[in-house]
Amino acid sequence: MNEIEILKEISKDAKTGLDGLNYTLEKVQDNNLKDLLYTEKNSYQNIYDRTKELLAQNNEEVEDTSPVQKAMSWMGIQLNTLTDKSNSQIAELLIQGNDMGVIKGRKLLNNMEFEDEQIKNILSDFIRLQEKNKEDLKKYL
Repeated sequence: MNEIEILKEISKDAKTGLDGLNYTLEKVQDNNLKDLLYTEKNSYQNIYDRTKELLAQNNEEVEDTSPVQKAMSWMGIQLNTLTDKSNSQIAELLIQGNDMGVIKGRKLLNNMEFEDEQIKNILSDFIRLQEKNKEDLKKYL
């Protein structure tokens, strides 16, 4: 995988996070949790915008998540909150999503020699964001 492919992956993962947060926010009743999720959403948007800008500088375009992936994400959230919309349930779902992102990001970071520091920095920032999200969400378990 080259650096541009990694940048596209970060972009898709940030977009997936944005979509997931949008679907989840519809379920949240607690204003404090809602505020946290809006803050997370803004951070994901920042990562997405940075990847989009860097891709444009390299004459590349953002690859959006597929409609099937979006539908699966939406359906997963709907099913997992069908009978339990508690803060704990929502936090658990989001922590699991962030865990997957951290694992994927760490594998990329640890197994790649980066020539472009900007791409490495975006990936590092994305990993830190997801680690912070997990910590912030733990108080809702």
